[in-house]
Amino acid sequence: MKTNWEQIVDWTAAYDNRAAVPKYEEIFYAWGRDAAAFRANHAPEDIAYGEAERERVDLYRPSGTAKGLCVFIHGGWWSYFGREYFSHLAAGPLANGWAVALPSYTLCPDLNIGGIVRQMVDAVGTASTAVPDGPLVVCGHSAGGHLATMMGASGVGITDAAASRLERIVSISGVADLRPLMRVEMNSVLKIDEQEARVSSPLFLTPKGGFDYIALAGAEELSEFRRQNAMLADCWGAHVSAQRIEAEGCNHFDVIDGLIDPESALTGLVTLS
Repeated sequence: MKTNWEQIVDWTAAYDNRAAVPKYEEIFYAWGRDAAAFRANHAPEDIAYGEAERERVDLYRPSGTAKGLCVFIHGGWWSYFGREYFSHLAAGPLANGWAVALPSYTLCPDLNIGGIVRQMVDAVGTASTAVPDGPLVVCGHSAGGHLATMMGASGVGITDAAASRLERIVSISGVADLRPLMRVEMNSVLKIDEQEARVSSPLFLTPKGGFDYIALAGAEELSEFRRQNAMLADCWGAHVSAQRIEAEGCNHFDVIDGLIDPESALTGLVTLS
């Protein structure tokens, strides 16, 4: 019996979200504009979680006692952007009474992906100390979805103290297996090798447990991101309660827009509503 698998010839194209979303420049501009407007009205606490220049967290607190803490880890191929592009995504959880922490991290190639994972462990721990009460939810987008997932992995994820509060991880357009990225042009920056792929791919790791896991991607995303999203849910679903979601009508970049809306389904996922 013959099976017709999709054969990928151009791996760079298979992961090129900018080519797949022609208006990406307008979207990136809007991120920066909307984030700046949000910060102008909601000045965050600027907290260091390490000594490097980008080892900092913006923390937004709601009025009154926070119901919990949501940490959002930004994406950008582990090599672009920073927390200042995504401040407005705190709006939805904040309006629902949650504190929101947005960390930056040292970008590739100045630090490899494994090093960024270690930075995020420190960032989540620092934010958890700053907001010590209530449940913890870690979410992230694209590269940040991968990093958020890694926070729940045994051996490399967050400390036991932070993990004791962790109730949910939400990976938005994340990846389970870094090996295909060894074949894309961006690997000249990422410098992923076989060893890095093995130790930094959730596919090869076991979750700590004690939390539930949601893998979400846009239904209009490239097929490789949808495949990777499904793999995340399926692999970790053997160990924790896991759910796979495809958001109708969403591409790789607008799939995070729901975090702006206090009543959106995405905001509900990250605030345990």
